[in-house]
Amino acid sequence: MAKTRRPVSPHVTIYSFPVCAISSIATRVTGCALSFGCAGLGIVEIFGGSGAALSLMQVIGESGALVAAGAKFSVAFPVVYHYLGGLRHLVWDAKPDLLTNVDVEKASYGLIGASVLVSTVATVL
Repeated sequence: MAKTRRPVSPHVTIYSFPVCAISSIATRVTGCALSFGCAGLGIVEIFGGSGAALSLMQVIGESGALVAAGAKFSVAFPVVYHYLGGLRHLVWDAKPDLLTNVDVEKASYGLIGASVLVSTVATVL
């Protein structure tokens, strides 16, 4: 700072990420989680033999309502969030005039809310 006479930028731990950045990061994280989940399920099926993944899912389903609901939500939320995030980007590609700071922030809150709502409904079904 003394050498350049410019202030040092704040550290990332005190910086508050905007909701737009959080939703963008979450879209990437859910995509990675879905990829690793599918790969893990494939590995279980390959090394466990035919029907091993089905047996694993049946065990989880029979572990009680709370465990089954948690498992269903942990699969439903990344699928729904990543899918709706992709739709949001398709809309932005088709209508770039919707890329204002206010509209992007609203879309981010809408994405989070809709994902939680749809995932909860899917979990209950």
